[in-house]
Amino acid sequence: MFAADLFKGKVVFVTGGGSGIGYTIAKQFLLLGAKVWIASRKEERINKAIDELSVFGKVNGATMDIREPLDIEKVAEKIKLEDGRLDILINNAGGQFPSAAENISYNGFKAVINNNLLGPFYVTQIMAKTFFIPQNEGIIVNIIANMFRGFPGMAHTGAARSGVDNLTKTLAVEWSRFNIRINAVAPGIIQSSGLDQYPPDFLKGITDVIPMKRTGTMEETANPVIFLSSPLASYITGETLYVDGGNRLWGDQWKM
Repeated sequence: MFAADLFKGKVVFVTGGGSGIGYTIAKQFLLLGAKVWIASRKEERINKAIDELSVFGKVNGATMDIREPLDIEKVAEKIKLEDGRLDILINNAGGQFPSAAENISYNGFKAVINNNLLGPFYVTQIMAKTFFIPQNEGIIVNIIANMFRGFPGMAHTGAARSGVDNLTKTLAVEWSRFNIRINAVAPGIIQSSGLDQYPPDFLKGITDVIPMKRTGTMEETANPVIFLSSPLASYITGETLYVDGGNRLWGDQWKM
């Protein structure tokens, strides 16, 4: 489906690219000819990922906290200094924890909102103002979550990810005049390092409520991101593509 040089000459930035889904997305872009930047809060994670990913193509890394605009601005300047442009932004970084709504502390709720809503907005706005708007061209894909029918068990991230879903739609309209396309991918239960933080009982029997009766793979999440970033999706903007094996349409997300 994808030509080997599909993204030749393109510069891609993947937040949270040091592990999990973000790492797999970065790898796919490299295999298709892109120059890739990855960022994470942990320097050792970035260094390890660069060592592994450099086999597939040209990759650079930076430590960055998406909740800190100054961090983001520094990374934007690094990209500008070395490559002079940015073509594609993948907002993948984020994190949450399972909890009944009544047990989420004020600080816990605030932390997830900062990580999963404010952070992606900061990165998006800074990269757009630094690159996409002056270039009059750019592509953004936001990685959110399956909150199609709410997000019982994780109200904080449901609220945050829904905000990014709406932001995707809003910016698709506002920034169309700058030739910027922005879409979102909403993964369901994906077998990745992101599941490691959840207690085993939380995930017990989860495949029973997925129509396809299995969890998704990181590659199955990365491929739609590649599609939405490619010329094959040149007339698609403001959309959210669910990658969940049909879970949003049938069955409970979690056992309550």
